[in-house]
Amino acid sequence: MKLNSDLGEGYGKYKAGNEEEIMQYIDMANLACGFHAGDPLVMTNAVKEAKKNAISIGAHPGYQDLIGFGRRSIEHSPDELKAMLIYQIGALRALANAWDYDIDYVKPHGALYNDMMKSDEIYSLIIEAIGSYDKNLQLMVLSSSKNDNYKQIAHRYGIKLIYEAFADRAYSDDGFLISRKEKNSVFKDIDIVLQRVKELNEFGYIKSVSGKKLFLKVDSLCVHGDNTEALHITKSIRAYLDNAK
Repeated sequence: MKLNSDLGEGYGKYKAGNEEEIMQYIDMANLACGFHAGDPLVMTNAVKEAKKNAISIGAHPGYQDLIGFGRRSIEHSPDELKAMLIYQIGALRALANAWDYDIDYVKPHGALYNDMMKSDEIYSLIIEAIGSYDKNLQLMVLSSSKNDNYKQIAHRYGIKLIYEAFADRAYSDDGFLISRKEKNSVFKDIDIVLQRVKELNEFGYIKSVSGKKLFLKVDSLCVHGDNTEALHITKSIRAYLDNAK
């Protein structure tokens, strides 16, 4: 299992968390593309830091919602949604290329990610947008019981998937993430997070809020960069994964 984190989420004078330190412990950095967070300089510095640590970069596009940090759904026409995605992916790639680096995958952010996982129409539009831009880019999706369905749609456009699970987020019994509006939707206790990672790595399941075992195919594990304990959690997971090899 690779370790990923949502980063590059500063804006202007606002600096988000311990991103430089976190990049030392992850394999994949999902970098904001300017719509929910990030600006040209923040994005450039994040690219440079990722290159310095030789980690894979993914575009992390979201709805155009700086005030809401991309966590509010915004309705778009199909053409608007596809153009919005290509615009953000292309912006990050341009900055990466300027530093002789490149992006490898796409992971939608926040409300767009949730909408993608709940709507085959939005999911298909995202796949179509990526395919029209660069079929070599993979798409990161929430691993669930619908993996085969996601794979079939992606295959039609020649896109490969990266299946993801969340170490620091609570799951419902149907395999989706609990809303951040709910109490205890984000885990900050390192012991709890590590136990979840161990169960996933050793037994292939993650437990829902009710204790139900959700068996998941997982290529990459996410720790949110805006979690107040992100650095400590990431370091602990990295140490565990390295020792478990």
